[in-house]
Amino acid sequence: MEKLFTYGSLQHDEVQQDLFGRTLQGISETLIGYVVKEIQIEEEFGLVQYPIIVETHKPEDTINGIVYTISSQELRQCDLYEGVHYKRVEVHLQSEQKAWAYSASI
Repeated sequence: MEKLFTYGSLQHDEVQQDLFGRTLQGISETLIGYVVKEIQIEEEFGLVQYPIIVETHKPEDTINGIVYTISSQELRQCDLYEGVHYKRVEVHLQSEQKAWAYSASI
């Protein structure tokens, strides 16, 4: 099983239902040393703003999110969902856990 730190659309029940066929149960968690910025992605009807995390290495920068436990196959489904504008990175959480998160692919 894999740990996934989420801070955006992967927390939404309807997205989870579409991706996994179920609603996930998660635990509140804090990511340290990152900030949330925005990225513009061209969609069918124009440019859309999406959140994206960027590493700062500053302990005072934190992001509140939710950690879910998912299967390896579900993690691969998340990779496809996030697309080319996001990359999966391993992060260290305030609780000392390691988890995957999606960050800028630049």
